[in-house]
Amino acid sequence: MTTNDELERFKAARTTAIFRLDLIAKGAQIKYDDGTPIDMASEKTRLQEVVADMDRRIARIELADLKPTGAPH
Repeated sequence: MTTNDELERFKAARTTAIFRLDLIAKGAQIKYDDGTPIDMASEKTRLQEVVADMDRRIARIELADLKPTGAPH
């Protein structure tokens, strides 16, 4: 996988997580396949952690893209 592919994948995953956080903020309720409700406070916390992780990964990838390659020191 190229760096650009990886970056686009992380950005897409981040966008999805932010969309889900927005739905939670608007009162969305999620249930497991068996009908058991998901604890939305825990889901919100989990998604916030996912977004923070994606932000770190995206920043690392973008920083790596900015570094010159093969340049003499």
